[in-house]
Amino acid sequence: MKVIVVGGGVVGTMHAWQAVERGHEVVQIEREAEARGASLRNFGQIWVSGRAGGEELDTALRARELWEGIGARVPGLGFRAIGSLTPVRGDLELAVAEAAVARPDAAARGYKLLTAEEARAVNPALRGAFDAALWCERDAAVEPRTAQVELRRALLASGRYTFLPHREVREVVGEHAVRDDHGDTHTGDAVVLCTGAWLSGLVREVAGEVPVRRVRLQMMQTAPLGEPLTTSVADADSFRYYPAYASGALEALNSGQPQDPTAAAHKMQLLMVQRLDGGLTIGDTHEYEHPFAFDTLEDPYEHLTRVVEGFLGRPLPAVRRRWAGVYAQCTDTSRVVHRQRVRDGVWLVTGPGGRGMTCSPAIAETTADELGW
Repeated sequence: MKVIVVGGGVVGTMHAWQAVERGHEVVQIEREAEARGASLRNFGQIWVSGRAGGEELDTALRARELWEGIGARVPGLGFRAIGSLTPVRGDLELAVAEAAVARPDAAARGYKLLTAEEARAVNPALRGAFDAALWCERDAAVEPRTAQVELRRALLASGRYTFLPHREVREVVGEHAVRDDHGDTHTGDAVVLCTGAWLSGLVREVAGEVPVRRVRLQMMQTAPLGEPLTTSVADADSFRYYPAYASGALEALNSGQPQDPTAAAHKMQLLMVQRLDGGLTIGDTHEYEHPFAFDTLEDPYEHLTRVVEGFLGRPLPAVRRRWAGVYAQCTDTSRVVHRQRVRDGVWLVTGPGGRGMTCSPAIAETTADELGW
């Protein structure tokens, strides 16, 4: 079988990986030299801890298993089974963490409530003041800026993979074929459109208005910390945004301890991961209303700096990069992904939202199973 994959981001690349793994030939087409969207502009977190139960958690856990296996074969991914800590302060935040640990699926997630001393033993860089921390053993990390490059290098070694950059697919031609802006037609047995947040143009022509929205976020990266940050780190505002933490305790937190005004205005939480070069990737904000602003705002960065410095108990290293990114999210946020047959032999796969980096290996595996690859 020959599979045409449109889109060079992590979802598209994982579909290419699944097809090659199953013995098929793959042509992957990307309009840039490399992916430049949400697949790079993220934390590189394999984030199991906050996922909703049922299909979403099952997908995340399967993806975590697949990431670990792929990481063993592709060391350049920088896969690290580092887990995560969410430090909490005060009784209201602590009650949400306790409710999370009491969930029936807490063991599957690797939840454990640690004292502040136990949390510092796991991550000695957390020298600031906090009362306890929610530990999630199943969380992990990869390097988002290099992951697609390293996966592609491994795919090329198979001899069954071709990558075509600088080509924008303009048209679906009949069944199983697309035409690019060079005038070339690419024909296979299946076409998978993994176009991320690009929902206009070709996607609108073949699929119409899909139940997917675009979300904008801001993030930053620092100079090296100078010491290991041995886990990823979240703050208690993440409880407000991830479905795993829904509980009466969360309702009490929301009513009794409002977010900082800046965090509330920008729908913020802290997520933080150390890169292999020692720098910290820190975010993020959420913006849903179109048209998105073209510039980045300083207030969210100042808020995140204060939160991080409170946990680290030291000044944040100098910020070296700031950026905004846009990802595609199903409007029904309980859905893991929007998978739609738009023509005979042509499927659209988009909308995993902030789950894309985490869940992409399992999303691609499901596509391959459903399509009978």
